[in-house]
Amino acid sequence: MKISREVKTAILVISGIVLFIYLFNYLKGENILDSSRTYYTYYNNVEGLVPSTPVTINGMNVGKVKSIEFKEDGSGILKVTLLVNNDFEFSKNSKAQLYDLGLIGGKAVAIIPAFDNAENAKSGSFLESSIKEGLTELVNKRLTPLQEKIEGVMNDADSVLVSVNEILDQDTRQNLREGIAELNATIKSFKNTSMSLNKMIDSNQESLSNTLSNFEKTSENFTKISDSIVTINIAETVDDLQSAVKSFNAIMANVNLGEGTLGKLLKDDALYDNLEAASKEMEELIRDIKLHPARYRRILSKKEIPYTPPEDDQN
Repeated sequence: MKISREVKTAILVISGIVLFIYLFNYLKGENILDSSRTYYTYYNNVEGLVPSTPVTINGMNVGKVKSIEFKEDGSGILKVTLLVNNDFEFSKNSKAQLYDLGLIGGKAVAIIPAFDNAENAKSGSFLESSIKEGLTELVNKRLTPLQEKIEGVMNDADSVLVSVNEILDQDTRQNLREGIAELNATIKSFKNTSMSLNKMIDSNQESLSNTLSNFEKTSENFTKISDSIVTINIAETVDDLQSAVKSFNAIMANVNLGEGTLGKLLKDDALYDNLEAASKEMEELIRDIKLHPARYRRILSKKEIPYTPPEDDQN
C-alpha cells in the first residue's frame, strides 16, 4: 500500500510535536514516560530554591523539584511541586525539609520519611514542610549573644575611658610626667650605684676572697666547738646542779630553823640585842675619842707617857 505524501507529512508533524512536548517536559525536570510520583508542600520562603533542584531521602537523590509557584489565594505562600521517581514508600506524615546544599549557598529538599504505620503517601499528596537551620542561621544564633556582650563591654569600656579622661586632667598628667621623670632619674642613679659597687667589688676581689676564707675557717671552728659541747655529759652536769640546789635548800632550811651560826645570828634575839648595844657603845667610844683625843695618846704611843687629866676634868 502506497502512503500518500499528505499522510507522511502528518506523521512527521505529529512526531515533531510529541518530541517537542517530551523534550520540553524533560527540560523542566519531568519525564512523561516515567511513572513518577508527585507531591506538594508549602513554604513561606524557599530561600533561593529553584526548579530541577535534587530531592533526597536519607541523602539519596530520588527526584527533583518540578516547579515553584505562588498559592492562588494571594497569601504569598509558595507551592513547591516535588517529583519523586523512586519506588520507596513512606508515610503521609513524612516531612519535606528545606536545607542548605553547602557553604556557597543553594537549597534542596529532603523528604524525612516517617515510619508510624500510617497510610503511605500517594501521588498528589501534600507533605508537611519544615526548614533546617543552615550554617548562617546557626552562626547568627551564636554570634547574636556574643555581639550583645561585646556591645556591653564596649559601652563599659567607653564609660571607663570617659572616667579616666575626667580623672587624668592637666594637673594629673603633669604629676604623672614628673613622677615618671623622677623614677627615670632614680633608675639612672641606681644604675650608677650598681656600676660603682661592681667596680668596688672588682677592686677588692682579693680581700673579699680572704674574708670568705676566714669565715669558712671560723665556721669550721664553730662546728668543732659545737661538737665538743655535744660530747659533754649534760645529764651528769644537771644531776650535780640538782644536788647542789638540794644542799643549798637544806642549809637555808637549817638557817630558818635557827640552827648553826648563821641561823643563830638570824633567830637569836639576845645576840641581836648584844650586837646592837655593842654598836651603840662603839659609837660612844668613837665620839669620845673625837672629843677627848688626849685621853688615848698614851695608849696609842709606844713610849710610856704619864697620864695627865685634861683641864676640863680638873675643873
